[in-house]
Amino acid sequence: MDCLINATNLRETATEALEPRALDEGQVRLAIDRFGLSANNITYAVMGDLMRYWDFFPYDGLLGDQWRKMPVWGFATATESLSDAVNVGERVFGYFPWSSELIVTPGRSDETGFSDMAEHRSGLPHVYNRYARNASDPLYSEAGEDLLMLLRPLFTTSFVVVDFFIDHDCFGAETAIVSSASAKTAIGSALLLAELEGVEVIGLTSEANVEFCQSLGCYDKVLSYEQIDQLDQRSSVYFDVAGRRDVTAKVHHHLGSLLGWSMIIGDTHWDAPATSDEHLPGPKPELLFAPVQIAKRRSDWGRDGFEAAVGAAWERCLPSFSNFITIKNLNGTQEMLDAYEKLVDGQVDPTIGMICSFATN
Repeated sequence: MDCLINATNLRETATEALEPRALDEGQVRLAIDRFGLSANNITYAVMGDLMRYWDFFPYDGLLGDQWRKMPVWGFATATESLSDAVNVGERVFGYFPWSSELIVTPGRSDETGFSDMAEHRSGLPHVYNRYARNASDPLYSEAGEDLLMLLRPLFTTSFVVVDFFIDHDCFGAETAIVSSASAKTAIGSALLLAELEGVEVIGLTSEANVEFCQSLGCYDKVLSYEQIDQLDQRSSVYFDVAGRRDVTAKVHHHLGSLLGWSMIIGDTHWDAPATSDEHLPGPKPELLFAPVQIAKRRSDWGRDGFEAAVGAAWERCLPSFSNFITIKNLNGTQEMLDAYEKLVDGQVDPTIGMICSFATN
């Protein structure tokens, strides 16, 4: 079963059930057990063409060229294997389509995991092609599965965002401003930014989420989008998780040359009014593509060193996430589609973590 998104209208979804195809030599069939659903997935859809997210899991069904498979992060079990790299029954964590199964071609295999060497993925960022074996994953625990599948990819982005900031001497900033402050990527970034000395962390959010963001304890100050003119005139960096061009424009016009950097991270408000970036004062907003910084740090520290650094940060921040996230299990196609519709419209409570399964019981 595939759940599909109309690339020309993200609110439109469809489902399609096709007969499973036979494996070729060297391939493995992974049954996708459970996965997280969050605003991060909407960002994948919004930037599907720009960042090639649609290319990971090409759609070749019967419904038409406008339909796409949205990426998700979760767990899967090998149900059939023609590869020596993966045994039937083995469970892995990684990047999947919103589908009930995925066929992979394992390569670059070791005790920690393997990479999908399918030809169409060869030119795509390696970090998305790697699958971690549960049995040897240092971050995995059965009790922590829900938060891991929901937060691990988001938190890795948060880690990379802050690492990029640190790697550039914080751009000389006294203030770090984070939009969409209730989003989990924003919260992870704020938790890590709060560890830095001499940097004030300010969250921007909708009026309805101000109180929630204040309760998290990771922001020194929380302002609504209507209060941007209350930002202090200090050297600052802007972390744009919201993707609201109108908010970005307000921040730039208020701070101007005091902005040392303007970083585009996400697009949680994908349908907000667009404004031109051509005449913004201050630095031109630049997209941070996490795999680029990840590749740099893996070169600097080695793969194990990078994973250890992310793991240590995860352990420090996990209690804060555990304090406010309530897991909501979604079972069956219709429950998932209903939740996706609310997510697209920004109607999901930030304290809810949605875990999905195609199984109806």
